[in-house]
Order: sequence, then C-alpha cells, then structure tokens
Amino acid sequence: MSAAKTPSGTGASGDEAAGLAVADLDAAKAAAEWSRLAEAVARANRAYHAEDAPEISDAEYDALKRRLLAIEARFPGLASAESPAAQIGAAPSETFAKVRHAVRMLSLENAFAPEEIGDFDDRIRRYLNLGPDAPLIYTAEPKIDGLSLSLRYEHGRLVQAATRGDGETGEDVTGNARTIADIPETLTGAPAVLEVRGEVYMSHADFAALNARQAEAGAKTFANPRNAAAGSLRQLDAGVTASRPLRFFAYAWGEHSEPLAATQMEAIERLNALGFATNPLTRRCDGPEALLAAYREIEQKRATLGYDIDGVVYKVDDLALQHRLGYRSTTPRWAIAHKFPAELAWTRLEAIDIQVGRTGALSPVARLLPVTVGGVVVSNATLHNEDYIAGRDSNGDPIRGGKDIREGDWVQVYRAGDVIPKVADVDLAKRPADAVPYVFPTTCPECGSDAVREEGDSVRRCTGGLICPAQAVEKLKHFVSRAAFDIEGLGARQIEMFFADDTLPIREPADIFTLAARDAANPSKLKNREGFGEKSVRNLFQAIDDKRNIQLSRLIFALGIRHVGEVAAQDLARHYGSWKALVAALDLARPAAEAHRAADLAEKAERDAARKEGRRPRIKEARTAALTQAAVPEDAAAAWADLVGTDGIGPVLALSLSDSLANPKERAAIDRLIALPITDLPPEAPATASPVAGKTVVFTGTLERMTRAEAKARAEALGARVSGSVSPRTDLVIAGPGAGSKAKEAEKLGIEMIDEDAWLRLIGG
Repeated sequence: MSAAKTPSGTGASGDEAAGLAVADLDAAKAAAEWSRLAEAVARANRAYHAEDAPEISDAEYDALKRRLLAIEARFPGLASAESPAAQIGAAPSETFAKVRHAVRMLSLENAFAPEEIGDFDDRIRRYLNLGPDAPLIYTAEPKIDGLSLSLRYEHGRLVQAATRGDGETGEDVTGNARTIADIPETLTGAPAVLEVRGEVYMSHADFAALNARQAEAGAKTFANPRNAAAGSLRQLDAGVTASRPLRFFAYAWGEHSEPLAATQMEAIERLNALGFATNPLTRRCDGPEALLAAYREIEQKRATLGYDIDGVVYKVDDLALQHRLGYRSTTPRWAIAHKFPAELAWTRLEAIDIQVGRTGALSPVARLLPVTVGGVVVSNATLHNEDYIAGRDSNGDPIRGGKDIREGDWVQVYRAGDVIPKVADVDLAKRPADAVPYVFPTTCPECGSDAVREEGDSVRRCTGGLICPAQAVEKLKHFVSRAAFDIEGLGARQIEMFFADDTLPIREPADIFTLAARDAANPSKLKNREGFGEKSVRNLFQAIDDKRNIQLSRLIFALGIRHVGEVAAQDLARHYGSWKALVAALDLARPAAEAHRAADLAEKAERDAARKEGRRPRIKEARTAALTQAAVPEDAAAAWADLVGTDGIGPVLALSLSDSLANPKERAAIDRLIALPITDLPPEAPATASPVAGKTVVFTGTLERMTRAEAKARAEALGARVSGSVSPRTDLVIAGPGAGSKAKEAEKLGIEMIDEDAWLRLIGG
C-alpha cells in the first residue's frame, strides 16, 4: 500500500511558520494556519492533476497531510474542501475507462522520527488492550517510489488492471499492464477471485537508458524514474508501454474469495509462490527496536538497490489483528510508512508572487530558478506569510537569525516531512547590492479590495468576498469538485471559462442549473463555440440535470463553507436530516453563536489584560460574564448546544456555519440555489442492517472489554451514529463504571441506558 502522491510547489503555512508547535496554537491561529495549508494543497492538486506538471514527490504532500491531521486532532472542528486528510490520490483521468475498486485502495499514515514508531506501537497496543510485554509481530518492507496498481484475477486469469485513482475509482490500464513482464497472465493455485496490489516502478539503469533514447529521438525526457513509470503505464497506446522497461513488486491484496494466509509475511510468500516479484528485503520484526534496525539497514542499502524507495513500511503481521484494528477514513490503523530524511538545495529566488485562496488568504509563493532536489525539479516554494518573509515569527521573535527574504536572494530550499518546499535560509554573502526588502501588499492583487490582518491571524485576507474573482472562482471549482456535486464535463477549466464569459456566465452555483435555459434564450448558442458541439452540450446539460437530486452531505460540503469538510458535512447531514432543518437550527441558534463569539473576545481581552498585569487570567469568569450579558434565549441556547454537541462539530465550525448563513450576500446566493429544483436527499441508509442502525448512541464512563476508539468504530460500522453528548436526539447510552453527567442527563431525559455487556449482546459481539 503506497502513500498518496500529490506533487506541489506552492505556498502554505505550518506551525513552524507561525513559530508555534501545534500544541501551542489557539483556535484562531490554528484555523488560519490550517486554511493556508489547505489552500496550498488545492493549488498543488491543480498543478499536478489538471496541468500534469509534477514538481515534488509524495513526501511533502504526505507530511503536509500529517500536519493537518495533527491540527485537526487538536481542533476537531477544523476541516475544509481541500483537506488532504479526507482525500486519497486523485480523481481518475477521463481518458481511461473507470474501474470501481471492490476494496478501497487507501493511503498510509507517515512517520518521520524514530520516537513516532514507538508511538505507533503504543497506539496499537492501547486499541487492542495489549500490555507492553505482550508479543506483537510486525513486518518491515521498502516503500517503493512508483505507481500503485491493482490486478484482478478470476479463476487464475488476469481480467483487469487499475490504477488507484481516488482510492474508490481508478483507471483501467489492463492492456498496458499485460505488457509488464513481472505481471503473470495466469496463476496456478490462486483463490477464485484475487486482487493483487503493488507498485509499478522503473530501475535506475532502465530509466537512464530510456532518457537517453528519448533525448536521441528529440522526445521529452523524464525528471525521475517515478514519473517515467507513471507516464509509461498511462499511455493510450499499449505498444508504447510495452517499449518501456516497467517492473512490478507485489505487496498487498484487495478482494479475495479465500484468505491467502494467516499473516502478512506468509501472504507475501504466497504471492511470491504464485509467480509475483516480492521485495526480498521484507522481514518480520518483533517490536519497535527491530523495526528501526530494519529501517537503518534498508536505508544503508538504499543507494545500491537500483530503484527508488522513499522509506520503510511497517505492518502488523497477524491478519486477524489487522482486521480487528480496521481503518480510519483514509488510512489503516495497522500500518505506517517511516519516511527517509529531508533534502536541501540552493537556488535563486527570482520573484515573490501573491496567490489568493478561496477564503481570501493572501499566500506568498517563491518563484525559484528551477533546481533538482532529491530527484524532483522544484521551481516554487512556500513563504508562508509576511512575518516569515520579514524574518520573524508571529510573536515578533527572529527566525533564520532575523534574515529577511528578498527577490534576487540565493536561498536554501528545504524538502522535508514538515511542509511542502520552503525557503529555509538565505545566503547574505550572495545578496545583490540592489535587493530591497519585500513590501507585503495591503490590497488584494485580484480585486483591489483591502487586505486586512485580524488580531490573532498571521494571514492577511482579502475583504472583497464574492466580488473577488479569485474567491468566487475557487468556490465554484469546489462546488463542482469530485466530493461535491461532481458534474461530468464541468471541471475547473470549464468553470474558469464560464466565469469569464459575459454572454453565458457562471458566477454563483445557481447559475449552473439555469445554464440550459439561458443558453436556449441566447442567440449565441454554446454548441457553436470552440471546444463544444451539439453532443457535448447535450451531455453537459444532462449531467447538470442528473445532479438536481443530491445527497444532503454533498450539498453541505459543496457550499464551501470554511472549516466544513466531507466528514463534518456527513455528521451534519446525519444529525439534521434535511437542509431545511439545518438552516432552521442555525437561524434559531444565531443569538447563541453571537454570544459565544462575544465570549471568545472577552476571553482574549482577559488574557491580554492578565498578561500585562502579571496575573493569572480569569477565563471562566470572563466567558460567564459575557454570556450572561448576552441573555441568550433558552431555545437559542438549546439549538446551539445541540449543534456543538454533534460528534465532530465544534465551536469553530459552528461559528463558521452561522457566519456564512448570516452573511446577506452569501445567504442570498445559497437561497437562490436551494430555490431551484434541487432536492437534498436524506443521508444514505447504513449498508449493514443491525439493531443500532440509524440510532444515535453515546458512550460514557469506563469501558472494560474494549477501548473507546474500538467501541466507536464498531458502532459506526453497524450504522449507528456516535455522539459526544446526550441530547433529546440520543437513542441509547452505554454507561460504564464512573459514568457521570451524561448518565444523569440520560436519566433526566428518559433515554434508555445499558451497560457494556448488554451493548455487546445487542450488537452480537
């Protein structure tokens, strides 16, 4: 299983840029930093997937996801449309037929420091209720830097080969895969159905020979073996693929009609016996120290392997334990990728550009003289924010020894597990005599509106809102994105075209669903324009009509409300059931939302005053006074409590929802969309029928037979919704020893309450 690979070269910000560790971030700084990172990933995705211009390997993208996950873990309300934490790979190309994976092809959690491997082992032991001395065997294997491929065999014959795509749907490359010598056409002694998964790669020697042939023929050469392998496998002409020296390592499996073995290692040996090449460096390890020893050994051999690897993958060996540990939304709990260290290079910073994101954030990007760093050509790097450029952190303390960054400087580019490429240092000895300090703009380069920096925010943001084309276009691109309305034939490129069109414009979501009617009334028909035809226009209008019935969670996500990602949208959809109910609840809760915002301001003022006066801040008193002064109506307070009590929905996200619907322009645009014949379908019924399907359950007290994490995962797998608080919507409370206020609230509301044994009998476990 390979980590998600998304090259990038644009700016973002992390806790290093802010000068704060994730544990030290407050809510405002975390939200601002998270937003910058997510916007950078969105731009990176466009550069890689839409423009086919990879600039870095998967290491930075995977590590950026890791930092976002760390921020989201501490601030669960944070999420966004572009969050890598909710994505796997990329949408499959329209060039190839699509293949729906029977079993999703997931990404991997990453680690970059030795102590994280001990943490990985500790997490697994806690989840399984295993003591520190209980035996727990792992496997370690090199992490091949190639392209993930799934091979489906039925009755021993290869019937389909598919790329990972977005994890759920990939590209059909069966004809191309048949040309790879390492991939058997037939298997003897295999299960009736077997999906073998692995990595397509190219050796260093074959890569050099291919580039020599390409150069001699005057054709395009490749930046590195991984790009060469990916480009070769995704050729429309299988003959071209056959001429490329591709190899394949098998290391995993998807759907199978019978188990391959009882352990990971035995399953790999079984794949090898079936005729697949498996990595000879794979071995069993009896704990974190043995894993780290394997890592060091493989790292030492890295330069002599003859193919690219970017780390070592550790997996729990016992497949029964893998099954019990299960999966998070995008990664398995039982595996982790231990990545190799960072790399550095020096180059010239030729210009500093400002990009405006969907939330209005102004992100500075370093345009670099292209330089190869670790086999990848880097031409852009993040500069985070105006403080980072000036050589200081958000507290005003110096970073890089106080050296600022100027156009024309020679800079050190840092590619590591922390963020996407960044400028780590400046060589003052090479600074041009005419270099001047960079002046960060105070107006938006897209619309000219004021760009303001609010208290506690390290980012300057455009105030133009819907009049800012950068924000409007990005919101529309998000609206039609894969996880949102996913309208066939209406992607990012088409959105940009229609947005700039004065005769048939799309400036807000409602315009999409009136496009056909407006085209019918327009003398200049869309079918007569370059790039369109009668059939393509008919297909586009049909694709739009097909999305008039949309899942409620997709509708919520598509609106692009700040902090509302896919998971949060699903939580809201399950909780409220309809758009009408959600809006009614938010409107009712608005006085409470405003009171809590006032309380946040009061809390900040109290902290500032206490710091100046050298005393401990009286936070609770300040918040209580602000909330009391607001005199929130009882029904508004109850609606707010119900909203923030929804599992996965915190105060930051709730305030963002309230603000969006309270903004007159944004509310009007949403209302215009909802007023069209758009039907918000209720949340999908659980796939598994069970006694708790569709019910809201709350766990409280101490669970003795399983951990809280495992209990939650099992309940959700059975179709239940797990909430963090008791409310009138709660159906069942599972109370262990030490149950406190939640149990009392359940008794008060007359909600059924059972113990852990009764819960296990109920779910058959």
